[in-house]
Amino acid sequence: MGFLNFGPRGIALLLGAWPTLAAPAKRAAWQHLQTTQYGDVTFGLGNQTYLANIQHPTAVLGGDCSAAATQAGSLVPFTVIFAEDEVVTGDYLKGVVASYLEGDDVFSEDFLEGLYIVSNGTSGKASLDSSALGYISGLAPKYLFLDTTYSGQYSTDVQITYVAAPSGSNITAGPYAASISDTSVAFGAVYRLYRDSHRDFLYGTYESNDGEGSFTPVEVFQSRFWDPMIPVPSRIYSWSDTRPFAGYRVAIKDLFDMKGLITSGGSQAWAEIVEVANETAPSIQRIVDLGGVLVGKYKLAQFASGANPWEWQDEHYPFNPRGDGWLTCSASSSGGGCSVAAYDWLDFAIGSDTGSSMRRPAAVSGTYGNRPSQGLMTLDRVMPLGAATDTAGVFSRDVHSWVHFAKHWYVPEMCQDPSITGLTALEAPDSYGFPKRVLYTEYLPLRNPAAEEVLQAFIRNLTAVFGMTVETFNMTATVAAAPDEVPKYGALNNATSVLNSMTQWQEVGKPLLDAWADRYDGRFPPIDPARRPGWRRYNESYYTEALYADSLAVKRRAVDWFESEVLYATAESCSESVMLWDIGTGGLPSYREQSMNGNPSDTSLLAVTPPGAGISGASLCPIYGCVDMTIPIGQVPYRSNVTFVEEMVPVTVSVIAKRGCDFMLWNMWEKLADEGVLKTLKTGRTAF
Repeated sequence: MGFLNFGPRGIALLLGAWPTLAAPAKRAAWQHLQTTQYGDVTFGLGNQTYLANIQHPTAVLGGDCSAAATQAGSLVPFTVIFAEDEVVTGDYLKGVVASYLEGDDVFSEDFLEGLYIVSNGTSGKASLDSSALGYISGLAPKYLFLDTTYSGQYSTDVQITYVAAPSGSNITAGPYAASISDTSVAFGAVYRLYRDSHRDFLYGTYESNDGEGSFTPVEVFQSRFWDPMIPVPSRIYSWSDTRPFAGYRVAIKDLFDMKGLITSGGSQAWAEIVEVANETAPSIQRIVDLGGVLVGKYKLAQFASGANPWEWQDEHYPFNPRGDGWLTCSASSSGGGCSVAAYDWLDFAIGSDTGSSMRRPAAVSGTYGNRPSQGLMTLDRVMPLGAATDTAGVFSRDVHSWVHFAKHWYVPEMCQDPSITGLTALEAPDSYGFPKRVLYTEYLPLRNPAAEEVLQAFIRNLTAVFGMTVETFNMTATVAAAPDEVPKYGALNNATSVLNSMTQWQEVGKPLLDAWADRYDGRFPPIDPARRPGWRRYNESYYTEALYADSLAVKRRAVDWFESEVLYATAESCSESVMLWDIGTGGLPSYREQSMNGNPSDTSLLAVTPPGAGISGASLCPIYGCVDMTIPIGQVPYRSNVTFVEEMVPVTVSVIAKRGCDFMLWNMWEKLADEGVLKTLKTGRTAF
């Protein structure tokens, strides 16, 4: 994934020139900007802004630092190098600094104001040769710290301070902000603060490092453009970390608890009545345990509704970087898809999907996104919409990274209890038993003929790679022709409505209304129109536990039929066929501004059911428990109603397989990526 941002000197290093830096080196001065209410510090170096966690430093190392001690509260940009060689040479140090410049978007030469070299060898002996001393002299650091392994007489014009080796500490190589006292040096982790220029986030977050697993919000905004500032740690910190998610930067939908933070659900009223989370959701904690870094909470449609852009009130609707920058981000995981589409410095975003909330945002942002099989991921400590229909997914720009993430995140111990889904215990094998048929459904063709050409090319490639055949298939007619005991769409819509209403009312709606009325003399809370009417007329005498159980039973009967008659397993295939449909816009632009969607031949609203289809295609997997993934396959031009020039809109296809066949699909996508059919996506206006 691209995340490099080199200056001219970095490029010279990459080309292998290895110039000796002039002495004295010219570095940007450290500028204190703000001490946060949590005791940490934002500072400037050159034209970049950083955050330093000094309240809970990564390491505090003892030694006689009196000659280097700084004023209380003063910080020094420092670079930590772990040297493998017993004899450290100038070429070795040059190579290390060059690798930092090449591989990290946080590190810069400005962090060479201080240099701490640590021996990572096993002999217990280490030294710097004359070329290393010469190189260091050229760098002209104000502070040179060595661990005590390097004790010896060195002829250099830089004052050397010896400190204890960081045995047992969490410090790794990379840039830090150091506070030096007479007897110790404290190294605080450094985060580069990126502007969220598309305003896809609510706020940035970083790990507190308090030993309790809590997180701290970033209270810094770019005042000129009203942008939240999002902290990303140095990639270098994770280079020696062997965990599968080491260094991955991940954005989190504000439905998932993160310890120490408010889970707002996109509602300021809800944020007012609840306390900070005292635990992190298990699904999110797994990401942390695997080495992932949680960089922020992103915007969502309030309480995970499917609200249109013009229906958002509490939050300002996020911006989609694709095309003219005025396209919808859909809902409810709106900020997730759009942030992954916008920023090279972000790797993944975690969202939820009840009715369409992963798949549609992925479609309109031109990113990979999934609604997993029902029950594949625990949703403990996640604000619910419908407990029996909620799922958790991940947005990505790169197929191989997406598959890697999925195969480590979705593991059997993270599955939901079947009592929540009302379905059989989920089995999700890492299957290479690929489908035999492609079912081209009544939700196709794509409305834009140019986009349909892109889809047909994808289908040709898909069938050629896997030896599949294509059949026209009408799901609506199949359901209508099913035996009487099989629930039909009317009954299924009613059951889904019950499942999607009761859990959120009981866990969110009623507690909010009661608490608000107690606080504000019986008043109804200020909430967006997507939830207001339903909660005002909610009838607890109708929505009973018996009705909920009956609705689960209806869903179960439908799933059992679907998995025996529509998408079923065979000895050769996890899912004998896959269904293709469109959850997106048919290759047409859909704008964030309602009035711009008035011409049905040139624009598209979302959540439109095509003529002849019995239900929205987005409802198929919430009903039948199946896996549904959104796959970007190309882009087509459109004339923008905003920029009045030709722009590009993503083209995606949605692919449905039998419940439990998620990894079969991911293995298919990896094969298609290897064949060059699926691409790594770009950030910005165009995905390809």
